[in-house]
Amino acid sequence: GIAIATTMTAQINGLNAAVKNANDAMSMLQTADGALSETSSLMQRMRELSVMAVNDTYSSTQKTAMSTEFVALAAQIDQIATNTQFNGTAVLTGAGGTYGGVGSFLFQVGANNGQTMAVAIVSATLAQYSLTGATLATAAIAASNLNSLDSAITALNSQRSTIGAAVNRLSHALDNLASVAANATDSRSKIEDTDYATATSDLARQQIIAQAATAILAQANQQ
Repeated sequence: GIAIATTMTAQINGLNAAVKNANDAMSMLQTADGALSETSSLMQRMRELSVMAVNDTYSSTQKTAMSTEFVALAAQIDQIATNTQFNGTAVLTGAGGTYGGVGSFLFQVGANNGQTMAVAIVSATLAQYSLTGATLATAAIAASNLNSLDSAITALNSQRSTIGAAVNRLSHALDNLASVAANATDSRSKIEDTDYATATSDLARQQIIAQAATAILAQANQQ
């Protein structure tokens, strides 16, 4: 019984560690998604500026101002990709994790070997979205930006969908891990309680035998 309880303790400790891992994984993914939400807002504004820049109702000075804003927004996308970190690890550069490899992060979400989950998170830089060097210098360039930004927004939405699905999966995994850990803890407790009851019973039996032997010896001495 003790051997079984000890084995179950190792499993329970592993499950509890996996719960912590899954919670940390969710936090990392939510950090990435929050940053990508800002990137999405930047792209939407860049597309809006591109549409406006093609229109001749704006003066050259106004279009120059639009281009200045456009370039600044683009630079911020790279800043977000470079600076978004979780526990010191960049999550949007496409480098991935130590074990996940390029473009992927690996999470240990179980108590045993192989119980892992990989989530792909690619680079969120301008280069990834084919927007490097984009400006509103001319109407033709501004018009071409529309196609590039549409593709970029589609790719960004796809990445956010991947992250969202992973967060949902982790949420269910967490519920399951907590349930398994609770049941395992309850089972271990019953095994340990059973061992205690058995040991107490054995001790009582041995004491009765010893007392009987002592009584018999005492009677023999009296005779």
